[in-house]
Amino acid sequence: NLASDRVGIIAYAGKAFPQLPITTDYAAAKMFLQNMNTDMLSSQGTAINEAIKLAETYYDDAEQTNRVLIIISDGEDHSEEATSVAEEANEEGIRIFTIGVGDVKGGPIPEKRNGIVLNYKKDNQGETVITKLNEESLKIIAKNTKGGYINGNNTKEVLEYIKKALDNIEKNEFEAQQFTDYNSQFQWFLGMAFFLLFIDVFFLERKTE
Repeated sequence: NLASDRVGIIAYAGKAFPQLPITTDYAAAKMFLQNMNTDMLSSQGTAINEAIKLAETYYDDAEQTNRVLIIISDGEDHSEEATSVAEEANEEGIRIFTIGVGDVKGGPIPEKRNGIVLNYKKDNQGETVITKLNEESLKIIAKNTKGGYINGNNTKEVLEYIKKALDNIEKNEFEAQQFTDYNSQFQWFLGMAFFLLFIDVFFLERKTE
């Protein structure tokens, strides 16, 4: 659904790793997404702060506007630094929209293939990993960056929410740019007109009838 927006991808668990730098190559983005899986990351956990810090390096162009970071997470940030890091991101002009996945009551993480559950995620000790959706932490991160939060259980609703959010941001940016295009510049022309009139009246010779 993206038009000319650039997109980048970061994978994270206990650590964050760059997957795709910011680009308009959506075919490459889809390919990277399709090849991503939980086995790519050996470190367990949910270090949202690491993902945010890495995302800040993606916006390396001062002219980049509409800096948006979309985080898909269960909200269990084991580093407990995500809130402060999000505030730093806000100072860099980055808005964060969070999508919560998981069960607020807690549950195992299904490992699927072609939509079929084959197993449940296990830790290094072979124990089934139990995750619990922490919506409050995700809401705080979004609020601190003037973003928003949505529960990710309904994919269609998530897509509509994110698309609408991006459209509103781009609309506001467009209106701001249009406003600056109309800065008054008539003073220069008015001053030049007075100057030429002054020369005409006092310095140029005139012949009377």
